[in-house]
Amino acid sequence: MVGCAQHTTTIWISNRRDMQHDIRDTKLSEPAAAYGPVLRQDFAGPVSLTSCGNHIINSWMHLLPMIAMLLGAGFSKWSANLPLTSELFDFSIKPFGIREERKLQRVQRLKEKWNSERPNWSPEEFISDILASFDDRNKKDVLWYIVRRLSDPYIWREWHAGRWRRHVLMIDENRKLGRPGVQVAQDFISKCLIHLCGIVTPNYDLLIEYALGTKRFNYGQPGEVLAGRGPYPVSQWRNPVRVIGAIPVAKLHGSISWDANGRYTDGRRGLTGNALIVAPTPEKRPPSELTFEWIVSGRILQEASRLLVFGFAFNPYDEALLEHLSKYGKGIRDVALVDIRPPSKQAESLWPKTHIECFCPPPEDDGQLRSWLGDMNI
Repeated sequence: MVGCAQHTTTIWISNRRDMQHDIRDTKLSEPAAAYGPVLRQDFAGPVSLTSCGNHIINSWMHLLPMIAMLLGAGFSKWSANLPLTSELFDFSIKPFGIREERKLQRVQRLKEKWNSERPNWSPEEFISDILASFDDRNKKDVLWYIVRRLSDPYIWREWHAGRWRRHVLMIDENRKLGRPGVQVAQDFISKCLIHLCGIVTPNYDLLIEYALGTKRFNYGQPGEVLAGRGPYPVSQWRNPVRVIGAIPVAKLHGSISWDANGRYTDGRRGLTGNALIVAPTPEKRPPSELTFEWIVSGRILQEASRLLVFGFAFNPYDEALLEHLSKYGKGIRDVALVDIRPPSKQAESLWPKTHIECFCPPPEDDGQLRSWLGDMNI
């Protein structure tokens, strides 16, 4: 029995001279070993291995049951009380300045009018209807609101250098553990680190990034440089922020920290509304800009023999995502569904040959999920 509370993680050791192996160089049908051998170690730092040592570690690690996480909106709701799509238009944000106030008021009026005409329609249908319209301002306002609402707990005003400034929480900032949900998310993910081969999520928020920090995760390319400054550097060009961690994170529907030009060290795109995201609408399809994220996700699912699904709804209108999970999750033997109302029938339809267990979110699970995580004998 392997304890799940140890502070251990995974590092990927590439067989190539270039340690920052780009998995865009490999096809999904190729063996998972394209990542290179895998080594477990403490967070203290990387180690060097001889060629002989690489082969020994590689052979040993293939015996371990690898676990992947699929974290849906319910995970962010549980850990940080971020809204589900059904709760998204609660307008619970603190606008900064007159421009944001006006945007917020326009979206409120737009939603009220739409509700009066279609009282029983869903928020997803509202978003879809607006994005399909010819009113560009309405489109921009609604997209701004979506990312602004999910960013709000991580944006605040503070007194700095003699004046009030707006601050957006950065991934590696020391103060992050005091913000909503970050410590809870970190504690939960840390229970799986010893066997974790990656995280797949449709969520836009930065809870996963805040929980892990740039030294523990990557977006599929270890060593990738993020745009923007670190928490307290003298200058960004002298101290570039790199994601150098071992855990690949595949954000299938984009992120509030991304736009068409790149990835950033904070969620500032939540202020402008120009984030690279797939809006929560029926029959949504990922844009070509997110192709790489789906490749990373496929690799994670193929690597895993166990899958922990937390707060993912298996909505039937997410056809592309459900097809993806079914196709690349064929090798998964065990699935844990963590949810207030676990969608077991939907999961069974995707993975009919997989053993599926259902759990309430902690602490209501009475330690059963911890037992499932600990049941990883070689």
